[in-house]
Amino acid sequence: MTINIKKPLQIFYGTSPQVCHYLPLQMEKKIVTEISGNNSNELNNLLTIAGFRRSHRTAYRPACNFCNACIPVRINVSKYTPNRSQKRARKAALDLTCDERPPIATREQYDLFKDYQKLRHEESEMAAMDFNEYRSMIEDTTVNTLMFEFRDKNHALIAASLTDIVENGLSGVYKFFSPKRRRDSLGTWIIDWHVQKSLANNLQYVYLGYWISGCTKMSYKSNFSGLEKLVNNTWQSF
Repeated sequence: MTINIKKPLQIFYGTSPQVCHYLPLQMEKKIVTEISGNNSNELNNLLTIAGFRRSHRTAYRPACNFCNACIPVRINVSKYTPNRSQKRARKAALDLTCDERPPIATREQYDLFKDYQKLRHEESEMAAMDFNEYRSMIEDTTVNTLMFEFRDKNHALIAASLTDIVENGLSGVYKFFSPKRRRDSLGTWIIDWHVQKSLANNLQYVYLGYWISGCTKMSYKSNFSGLEKLVNNTWQSF
C-alpha cells in the first residue's frame, strides 16, 4: 500500500506600499513568505534560486507595481576572475583568518555592527537596532546558516558575514566590517572570500541579493566577473 503525504501549501502575501529605501521616488511592495517546518532548507534553496532574500524566518522578493529596478544577481564562481582592485583587496586582507561559527550573536559582533552602521548607514533603521534586535537578525533562522568571523593577528574582530549555505552556493544575508579598515575594501574582499570558499566546497554560486542600475550603494556588485542576473525567471549573463 502506498500512502501519499501532501506537503502543506506555501502561502505568499504582499506587503503594503511604502517609500523605497533605494529609490525614494518609488513606492516598494514585496512578496513575503515564511520559512518554517521540516523542509525549511529545501524551501530556502528554491526561494534563493528564484531570487528571494531571507530575513529572519521569512523570505521576500520585490513586487512593485510600477518598477522592476531590483534585479537578483549572483556570481558563477567558475567564471570569476578577480580584477586589479579585487586582487588588492585580497592582498590587504592577508592578515585575516576566518572562524566559522553557528549563528549566535555576541556583544563583540554587535559593537562592530554599530560602528559599521555609523560609517555606512547612519540614517537607516538598522543603525537604531539594539542588541536584542541584532540578536534576532542573527539567531532567528530555521535554515543552514553560519556566522563567518574574520580576525586579525591580534584576534580582533575585523569583519563578519551572516551567510546561508544553500544547495548550489552561498548566500550572504548581511556583512559588516571595521570602519578603521575602510581603505582595504573589505566589503569587496568578503565577496571574493565567499567565491574562494564556494570553489573549495564545489559550490557553483555566490548570491549577492539585488542590484539596481544607478544606485551607488549597489554599484560594486557589477564589478565582479562571472555575474549573472535573474530576468523573467531565467538566470543569464549580466
